[in-house]
Amino acid sequence: MKNILFVASECVPFIKTGGLADVVGALPKYCNKDEFDIRVLIPNYKSIPQKYKSQMRYKTHFYMDLAWRTQYVGVLEMELDGVKFYFIDNEFYFAGDKPYGEIYQDIEKFAFFSKAALSAMPVLDFRPDIIHCHDWQTGLIPVMLHDSFQNNPFYHGIKTVMTIHNLKFQGVWDKKTIQDITGLSSYYFAPDKLEAYGDANYLKGGIVYADMVTTVSRTYAEEIKTPFYGEGLDGLMNARSNCLRGIVNGLDYDVWNPETDPYIVNNYNAINFRKEKVKNKTALQEELGLAVNDKIFAVGIVSRLTDQKGLDLVDYVIEELCAPDMQFIVLGTGDPKYENLFRHYEWKYKDRVSANIYYNNERSHKIYAACDAYLMPSLFEPCGLSQLMSLRYGTVPIVRETGGLKDTVEPYNQYENTGTGFSFRNYNAHEMLNAVRYAKDVYYNHKREWNKIVDRGMAADFSWKASAGQYEDLYRCM
Repeated sequence: MKNILFVASECVPFIKTGGLADVVGALPKYCNKDEFDIRVLIPNYKSIPQKYKSQMRYKTHFYMDLAWRTQYVGVLEMELDGVKFYFIDNEFYFAGDKPYGEIYQDIEKFAFFSKAALSAMPVLDFRPDIIHCHDWQTGLIPVMLHDSFQNNPFYHGIKTVMTIHNLKFQGVWDKKTIQDITGLSSYYFAPDKLEAYGDANYLKGGIVYADMVTTVSRTYAEEIKTPFYGEGLDGLMNARSNCLRGIVNGLDYDVWNPETDPYIVNNYNAINFRKEKVKNKTALQEELGLAVNDKIFAVGIVSRLTDQKGLDLVDYVIEELCAPDMQFIVLGTGDPKYENLFRHYEWKYKDRVSANIYYNNERSHKIYAACDAYLMPSLFEPCGLSQLMSLRYGTVPIVRETGGLKDTVEPYNQYENTGTGFSFRNYNAHEMLNAVRYAKDVYYNHKREWNKIVDRGMAADFSWKASAGQYEDLYRCM
């Protein structure tokens, strides 16, 4: 039996801002429990819902030095879905309404969290063989494990995995402040360790000192070795390429299941979708005040409204995307210029554009179930979950070939009758528009082919079971 401790800044269902929380919450459930004892450690944020707070039991507390300060560390625990969770308690650091604040506060908060996580291990009655660290917030763990913790035999031989969920976020601040906060010696603040371009970089430290490095899709693992996607760390990613693995994220198939989804008007499955799926479309058209027409080509976007998601391409050809033979449904918040862009086009084409400038989980389920196609023209996408949701719901994805989108959506080939969606390669608005028009042509003029694309998409398996197997192989070889 191998003991594995996940250490992360967020985890479903306790606290979530992005896909990182889904991975940390789902993966331990799906790994083989006879072979791996996986537990999870996260901060005890004030904003964790009370229904979970009331289940937490006090485990212990102690005081810990963080450079020149002494800090309280409380440890709480609870069990959920057969997985044990630990929570590091400290009101000074974790009292805010949101898990993250200004970067200068987060730098100190997660230095404290990383050291507290390591310091708490001997009192957990659980010695991990592997500590699995997630994103920059835990990047100091492999560094600290290499440093002062080596004086204690308890920590000898513990291995570390560093998973990069999005290389754009690295935890960068000036060297002097980080040295002061962490108490690490100047030895660690060199260009081959934590230092990057004159500053200190938490994620870089984690990548340098971890035994294995993973990221959330095979293609993204290759892309981050190039200057365009490497965010200034492409040299390091090449240097560590023998320890770098890309494992695509899974989707929780219990939560995202059109056959049992409580949020949608009409449940359906891969067998009856031809008749039943369309009822969700007409119901949503009515709800949103769009023209009710079960034959029209409806395209959805559920996304943060930012440049990374390729919305500058959408902006460039939006008049064509709002064509009379299409409906366009958007859900999300973000950059005001995109929020206002979609609001304007809803005002201009009331019967065929719906701009939902907020986030609502129930509405997102309805959009995946109601639309015919789903547009995701990202500039970069480490993994992406929306395309997996759309495949699951028989909504054909139209994506740019980058990161996890390239790994999970097979482009339609009319000559070989293969493919689960439509894709375009270059970051170009008209190339995207051509992909949308190609999809629309197949939808209107080759309906049997369209239904076969949906069949193949709904038959694809991107559940956590497949991904968990790859993580198990990684743990076995460490």
